[in-house]
Amino acid sequence: MEAKVSIIMGSTSDLPVMEKAAKILNDFKIPFEINALSAHRTPEEVEKFSKSAKDRGLEVIIAGAGMAAHLPGVIAAMTSLPVIGVPINASLDGMDSLLAIVQMPPGIPVATVGINGAQNAGILAAQILAAGNEDLKQKLIEYKENLKSKIVKANQDLAQIKFNYKTN
Repeated sequence: MEAKVSIIMGSTSDLPVMEKAAKILNDFKIPFEINALSAHRTPEEVEKFSKSAKDRGLEVIIAGAGMAAHLPGVIAAMTSLPVIGVPINASLDGMDSLLAIVQMPPGIPVATVGINGAQNAGILAAQILAAGNEDLKQKLIEYKENLKSKIVKANQDLAQIKFNYKTN
């Protein structure tokens, strides 16, 4: 089995956030790899990873980072693959990470999800892969339909809650 998506994090302290992307990819049966690389502490390894990613069969990279959060942008600068950035709330409520990832210079885009939004990064990676995969596209349609049914059920449950002045 060859990985189609790579999940990269600045350190293993980011795993509790980034494993949400892994769970989504696993649920959709998308082969993936997980590694820790640091734009600041292991720049040579980041360069080697980024430049070899496409040749190794990867199609999407999910990169999570906190604080200065240079990892997604550095990777995006060295590959033509789509990079999805996940800002990690490590300081300043994650706003420093969000701004560092989303404010990329022209020509080096990083698709950026919300702070600690690794689940959405996994879904976005699946959607990118589904552009050329009808089976995966159908799984995504079913996934989103299930989201709708959860809200319908929630409203049915809420209808059962009684208050003296509740009108619905």
